[in-house]
Amino acid sequence: MFDSVITLLSSPPVLIAIFLAIGVTLVLFTLLGRKDTIDPLQKLREQSRDINKPGIELGRRTDSTALTKRLDKFKSFLEPATGDEMDEARLQMIQAGYHGRSAVRDYHAIKFIMGVSGLLLGLGYMFAFPANEGASIVATIIPVMVPTLVGYYLPIYWVSKRRAERQKQITGGFPDSLDMLLICTEAGQSMDQSINRVAKELKAGYPALAEEFETVSHQVKAGSDRLKVLKDMGERCGNPDIRSFVTVLIQSATYGTSVADALRVYAAEMRDKRVMLAEEKANVLPTKLTLGTMMFTVPPLLIILIGPSVHGVITMLATADFSL
Repeated sequence: MFDSVITLLSSPPVLIAIFLAIGVTLVLFTLLGRKDTIDPLQKLREQSRDINKPGIELGRRTDSTALTKRLDKFKSFLEPATGDEMDEARLQMIQAGYHGRSAVRDYHAIKFIMGVSGLLLGLGYMFAFPANEGASIVATIIPVMVPTLVGYYLPIYWVSKRRAERQKQITGGFPDSLDMLLICTEAGQSMDQSINRVAKELKAGYPALAEEFETVSHQVKAGSDRLKVLKDMGERCGNPDIRSFVTVLIQSATYGTSVADALRVYAAEMRDKRVMLAEEKANVLPTKLTLGTMMFTVPPLLIILIGPSVHGVITMLATADFSL
């Protein structure tokens, strides 16, 4: 038993995995064990400057926990280096529904922590159930690499899935929101009041779209330009229909036409587009059902129709006398 453990520990894959785990553990202890050595007066000056900054997120909760303060020290390690990459990563997190200022940092921290946890889990499995002496290097590394990769890519899959579901929900609810905007505008309400009303009405059916309209309402109340806020909404949602809607509003404001008329035309186009998408899915459905019909309908039908004849032929051949 002792010789088998020594042989296992001296194998190259196990040595590589051990050194990798030790290195990751040392990095974690180094990161989590650093103390805040900033001068208290300097920290007070930074806090006073932060109060005057207009970067407060409207309608968002910005609780400052001990973990958040500790992760603030490692922004250079957990966040992209360039500003363009940071903006792109922040936009992806916003499109997935995570609007916090530390969303990108938390996302990369979770990927790192889950990857290391998967690595440690794989090493524990390797020592608990050692591989055979004649096993290949691939068979030895797989129990370590699989949980590591799963732990690393699971947050990526989760964020991508949430982003796709949120964009699908926004796309599905946007025609209804246009109809509500048209009704509110024709009833005599202003565009700001209409947006606020639509945000309240859409919470039950389309919470993601209602959240975006509510953000627009808060930003407009804070003094931001409505058209710029709507442009930002189109970029956050990643929906070309919303960008076209903003373009319609800009043209209406530029040429002095009625907003209600522009909304009526655009809402009719969106309804026609939704009907065309539904018809497209309905036309594709028979093609998708063909394979299932062939697999689950034709074989039982052949068995029912041809089965008795085949059974009769087999019985006749078994009982026939070929001695003549």
